[in-house]
Amino acid sequence: MRLTQQTNYAVRALMYCAVNPDKPSKVADIAASFEMSETHLFKIMKVLVDSNLIKTIRGRNGGVMLARPAEQISVGEVVRAAEESFLLAECFDSGRKDCPLIMSCGFNGLLHEALEAFMEVLDGKSIADLSEDRYGMRDLLKIGMNETPIAANA
Repeated sequence: MRLTQQTNYAVRALMYCAVNPDKPSKVADIAASFEMSETHLFKIMKVLVDSNLIKTIRGRNGGVMLARPAEQISVGEVVRAAEESFLLAECFDSGRKDCPLIMSCGFNGLLHEALEAFMEVLDGKSIADLSEDRYGMRDLLKIGMNETPIAANA
C-alpha cells in the first residue's frame, strides 16, 4: 500500500502546526518549509478544515492552527480524511465483478484484515507523538527564525 502525496503533506502540515501551537501558521510558511506549492497546500488545507483537523484564523495575523490538541488527532484520522480510496486490489471495488473468485476468494478477506491492522496502528499514534521533538523540528522547519526577539525591559 502506498499513501498519496496529499496524505503525506497533510500529516506534515499538522506536524508543523503541532510544533507551532502558540500562534497561527501561515500557509506560505508551511509550503516553503516543505518546498511544495501553496496552491496544492491550500487544497489539502480544505480537506483538513472540512475534517475538523485544522481551523483557519482570518486577518493580518491569521493563518491555520490545529482545531484541537495534537494529542487528540490520530494519524489514522488524518489518513482517512486525506486518502480518497483504500482499494488495495481491484476486488475491493464493489462495482467490479470481473474476477470469477470474488465471492469465495480468501485474498480479499486477507487484504481487508491487513488494512484494518494498518489503520489500527495509525490510530494508536497521534500528531503529538510524531512531533515529540518540538524544538528540533522547529529548527529544521525554521519556525520563528525570522521573528524579531522581544527586547527585555531596558
